[in-house]
Amino acid sequence: MSLYGALNSSVSGLSAQATSFSNISENVANAQTVGFKEVNTSFVDYLTTSNNQVNEPGAVVARPDYTNNVQGTVNQTASPLNMAIAGQGFFAVSQAATTANNITTFSPRQYYTRAGDFQLNANGYLVNSAGMYLNGWQVDPTTGVANQNALAPIQVSQTAFNPVATTAVQLTANLPATPAAGTATAAAPISSTINVYDALGTQQTLNLSWVQNAPSNWTVTVSAPSLTPSTLGTAQVTFGSASGNPVPAGTIGQIGGTTGGVTTTGYAAGQPAALSFSANFGSGAQNISLDLGTYGLTNGVTQYAGTAYNLAGLTQNGVPPGSFSSVTAQTDGSVVVNYNNGQSRTVAQVPVTTFAAPDKLQSQNGQAFTQTQLSGTPTADAAGANGAGNLVTSAVEQSNVDIASEFSQLIVAQQAYSANAKMITAADQLLQTTINMKQ
Repeated sequence: MSLYGALNSSVSGLSAQATSFSNISENVANAQTVGFKEVNTSFVDYLTTSNNQVNEPGAVVARPDYTNNVQGTVNQTASPLNMAIAGQGFFAVSQAATTANNITTFSPRQYYTRAGDFQLNANGYLVNSAGMYLNGWQVDPTTGVANQNALAPIQVSQTAFNPVATTAVQLTANLPATPAAGTATAAAPISSTINVYDALGTQQTLNLSWVQNAPSNWTVTVSAPSLTPSTLGTAQVTFGSASGNPVPAGTIGQIGGTTGGVTTTGYAAGQPAALSFSANFGSGAQNISLDLGTYGLTNGVTQYAGTAYNLAGLTQNGVPPGSFSSVTAQTDGSVVVNYNNGQSRTVAQVPVTTFAAPDKLQSQNGQAFTQTQLSGTPTADAAGANGAGNLVTSAVEQSNVDIASEFSQLIVAQQAYSANAKMITAADQLLQTTINMKQ
């Protein structure tokens, strides 16, 4: 009879509103949880009988309405490893299975999250506040290219940066066409000094001394004061038409006349104007190339009007040893290790993983999600590529819960719950009246 139908409908209404209240409670509790995604409630009506003559009361069922695709507020932080995704996508993360003797093994199940408050743990892994390990593409230390075919937990080594011996020196300068009296002579050459590094990372000194032999013709002497003998060799550098080659005035047209350990390949149009030499600072022969620019161009050493030497740049590619200093994340997803010798090294790249239907992901502990059949397969792309969101560094995404909206829904749920309870009381009274009719 319809009174029993009314009771069943009202009981289902109580249950549905209790579920709604539970979801609201969870949302309010996680209003400040980084990366949390609110769960709303949708109601589904189930009919018993319904046609143009009869409508029997059915029931209502509460279903969760996930909002994984709704962006939370992005707030700046002081941590260089914190990251937030502005747009679509998730961080791929792993869960630790065991940790013993500083070795961590991971569950094979893949998780996804928007909680980007990552920090280094004791073993050098990037871990968020929920204990999830950030996954990324490993970067080849030699080529600097990320392997985009495999995701793995990112671990940062705090080992020292090995020294790199100097193999190339680059000079950019203008030699005066008419040197001031008393300069650019054998007695008072024009000199430049540069610090280079040997195979052990020890700083050594090289001197480059220039003497003008004749207009547009110079001799450069390469020496190392710490060596005996200190002079490594010399070469003649000729500019413009004096070289006999078709180059503009003031640009290098020929390098030749080498002595000692200095060698050169000579003129070739559009090719580097360079000379090479070898020095032994105690760790064996160290071959170094001195780049003076390009034949016929002004990108290195030139000779133009003036009386003074103008040094624009003198650089080398050697590196002293360095200790771990810090690790930072960049907007392209690169995880960069910095050293106290001024060097840095990219060890991994963090991709952004997207789904065709992110609201269909399955919620897990720690603001994490797992793939479902309805969500579609994950696609990992570089940040900002193929619809993936951009990365904001030194920032985290807050919960997408709107407290004002939750309290409004709470009032509605309370009233609906009370109304259903009132319907049950009324239906019970009517049933009692019906039963008492036969007395």
